[in-house]
Amino acid sequence: MQKNLQLEERLRDKTRLVIKVNYFSSIFALIFCCICLFLLDITRVIPYVFLIFGVLNLINTILFNYHRSLTLTYNIVSIMTLTGASIITLYSGGINSPFIFVLALIVVAGYVTTKAYGTLYLNLNLLIIVLIYSQSIVDFSFVSNVIPEKSRNIFALISVLFSVYLLGGVFGKNLLHAHHNLYKTKNDLEEKINEKETLIKEVHHRVKNNLQTISSLLRLQSRSIADKEVKSLLKSSQNRIISMAMIHEILYMREDLSRIEYKSYVQELGEYLIRSVKGTSSNITLDIDIPEVKLNIDTAIPLGLLINETVTNALKYGIIDENKGEICIKLRKGDDNEFLLNIGDDGIGFAENITYKNSKSLGLKLIHNLVRQLQGSIIRDFSKNGTHYIVKFKEVGNKMPSVA
Repeated sequence: MQKNLQLEERLRDKTRLVIKVNYFSSIFALIFCCICLFLLDITRVIPYVFLIFGVLNLINTILFNYHRSLTLTYNIVSIMTLTGASIITLYSGGINSPFIFVLALIVVAGYVTTKAYGTLYLNLNLLIIVLIYSQSIVDFSFVSNVIPEKSRNIFALISVLFSVYLLGGVFGKNLLHAHHNLYKTKNDLEEKINEKETLIKEVHHRVKNNLQTISSLLRLQSRSIADKEVKSLLKSSQNRIISMAMIHEILYMREDLSRIEYKSYVQELGEYLIRSVKGTSSNITLDIDIPEVKLNIDTAIPLGLLINETVTNALKYGIIDENKGEICIKLRKGDDNEFLLNIGDDGIGFAENITYKNSKSLGLKLIHNLVRQLQGSIIRDFSKNGTHYIVKFKEVGNKMPSVA
């Protein structure tokens, strides 16, 4: 909405500039016509070019109120100006004519409108100037300087004043106004972006706090439960919540509010899970091989939950009791923006015929459902001791399917 309003404001500024220049050009053309006829005694070609241009340009400007096409109005006046200025230049001294500076105004007007039009009229003007110069080399009998000798200095003065006034008084003032509006819009946008980033950070901070509160409630609840199986389920749920809270905490702490530096996140998550399941004095080694890669939040959360389930299963059922063990997590980016995740442990593993389909393990079912959420694939790597998975996935969009 804001962007549309800014575009409309810029279009209105451009429209006002073109219409204002049109009216000024028409009025000056008609004044020039009268000056040429009655003061400078110029009776051939030049005053009539001014007259025709002034009248046609007034009609062109009035017609804009009906068709509302700024491009059409601009191109008509540019072509008329180009034609009229070229004729007047030819009949007022050719390459030495002071009126040749008006051709430069067409280029300025072009760049005010768009870069494409500015480039087009720049090349046209360069070509016309070369042709005007060639006229001074090759004598054309039908083209001559029609300005009387006594009036040439005054004509030169008026031409230069006309060019300078249009360039500075009309174009310059309006360009300065447009620049001021753009500068003001830029500052407003930067202020709104800063406000938005602050708001998003606050949202991530609040979400992280709420998730940590839920985790604390689960921990308090587990203290009053004697059943080890229920207590273990509450602990697993607590770890899943913490794995999500960590992502929101990282987003809150970082400048980039949309993407996660995944290596630091996995390192922090892995160390937390080892402390949570095995304690602070465990014999578990964490081997993480992840390049400097950033993932969006819609990919980071399910992937974090997947790593949480895999590492938790390894710590609970793979590397039992106080035995030494190693957990490996390796992430690589392949072709077609596809990621390859190798994750596993060197524990006792489990039978090859056990799958998420015939097992009652919630962890196994969650792992496969999270892979489906990532629109990827997962296979077990039986060439290594322990339990190892190979997961292929791509970054997902904003909408994520349910893990249920």
